[in-house]
Amino acid sequence: MILMKHGILRLLAGVVLCGPLLTTGPACAADPIKVGFSMALTGGFAPIGKQILTALEIWRDDVNAKGGLLGRPLKLVFYDDQSNPATVPAIYTKLLALDHADLLVGPYATPMIAAAMPGIMQNNRMTIGILGLSVNKRFNNYPRYFSMTPLGPEGPPAFSKGFFELAAAQAPKPRTVAIIAADGEFPKTSSEGARQNAKAAGFEIIYDRTYPPNTADFAPVMRAVKAANADIVFAAAYPPDTVGIVRAADEIGLAPKMFGGSLIGLTATAIKMQLGPLVNGLVNYESFMPSFKFAGTAELMQRYEAKAASLGVDPLGYAFAPFAYATGQLTAQAVTETKSLDPEKLAAYLHSHTVETVVGPLAFGADGEWTRSGIIFTQFQNVNGHDLGQFKGAVKEPIVWPKPLATGSLIYPYERAKAE
Repeated sequence: MILMKHGILRLLAGVVLCGPLLTTGPACAADPIKVGFSMALTGGFAPIGKQILTALEIWRDDVNAKGGLLGRPLKLVFYDDQSNPATVPAIYTKLLALDHADLLVGPYATPMIAAAMPGIMQNNRMTIGILGLSVNKRFNNYPRYFSMTPLGPEGPPAFSKGFFELAAAQAPKPRTVAIIAADGEFPKTSSEGARQNAKAAGFEIIYDRTYPPNTADFAPVMRAVKAANADIVFAAAYPPDTVGIVRAADEIGLAPKMFGGSLIGLTATAIKMQLGPLVNGLVNYESFMPSFKFAGTAELMQRYEAKAASLGVDPLGYAFAPFAYATGQLTAQAVTETKSLDPEKLAAYLHSHTVETVVGPLAFGADGEWTRSGIIFTQFQNVNGHDLGQFKGAVKEPIVWPKPLATGSLIYPYERAKAE
């Protein structure tokens, strides 16, 4: 009798432990699968972080509408890293030790991903970094890290390859190059790739400078570029710098034969609207355009736009939302196909399978990078005024490289494109 009583108590205890208050021990079928991450929701990266969070919430809702994963609903568990790498290690400690996150994604941006990696590696977990730059090289190609940056096997030079191929195809071919970059991780890495591509294409680099990250007045910077009188100008800059560079170039009358590069700000709708006609003629890298026709892409962007309108985030989200949603798709398929949350099994699946996503079919190399490049180059053409409508659908920002994806032709030289 006593044994029976003890057995019933143990059974009842098991029922209680499978309730919503469970914090330790095996998860029950009804418990949510926790997807943990830090995200820049305040600070300099917040405009991008909020786009990414919006897309991840859409992904969560889509998965839950179909019954969740492994018969369990998804729950996003996230904290604001304030765009500050110093906050990230403690967040990931909390996610793993206290929140008991089942899966990890992100975070966003190279500095934050790099800060998260030691804790992720120590716990043998898997993550898909959202748009970090060659992070895994620092960690000897940790086998459970995957990147959503569409560089492909050639790495950072992909950020400028199309720019110099376009320039080299012009007749007569321009000869000289000026390179200007912010003294920061992404711009310096991008400009190093630009040097490689410029030399490989037979261009002479006659001006090559960086400027301090706290630069506020870009007129002196761009006057020096103008004085070099290079045929083409490649610039690599963060969003605030992008505005300063483009405005200063217009004020001083910079008129090379080709101008642009890897100006991150030109991927943000608010900055496109702010600059308006000043963007005409600029040739810039992109990684997604609404002309891409993959399964679910159009539906995602329609839903993102509807949700963004009420949240006050980037109204179009072309540059970041699809990659965040695709991060979720990769994670979900790996879980579904392996029927597991085990990081080793999930990583092995992603290393050995191609997954169809809203940014196209994705496969990963041993270093966790894409096996193909997804970088494209666009040119702003015929922009008038500052309204949102003209940027929707990217009609005035056609893809000009590579040819198989082109939706328009390059207007050359820059002065002509700027005037049209």
